[in-house]
Amino acid sequence: MVIVEFIIVPLGERSISRYVAEVVKLLDKKGVKYQLTPMSTVMEVPTVGDAFAIIEEAHELMFKLGAERVSTTVRIDDRRDRERKMEDKVKSVMEKVRGG
Repeated sequence: MVIVEFIIVPLGERSISRYVAEVVKLLDKKGVKYQLTPMSTVMEVPTVGDAFAIIEEAHELMFKLGAERVSTTVRIDDRRDRERKMEDKVKSVMEKVRGG
């Protein structure tokens, strides 16, 4: 799995929660595993191509919702030596915090 963090911001808006809600609905519709955080959204997808297709759709959705300008930031963790999931990364850190 590829782990992807992305941030889509419709510029010039005071509140973006309604836009974020529509992106979450899109991810649900796509059946994508995701985690919404206070500052971004993280998702797991099979390939980088899948990630870009979903992010492009979410980016374009902002314009359909009335945004005039949109800024999108993407960060990709593509590990090929073994399978990793979002919770594996968090678990690894927490084990070290607890001295494990």
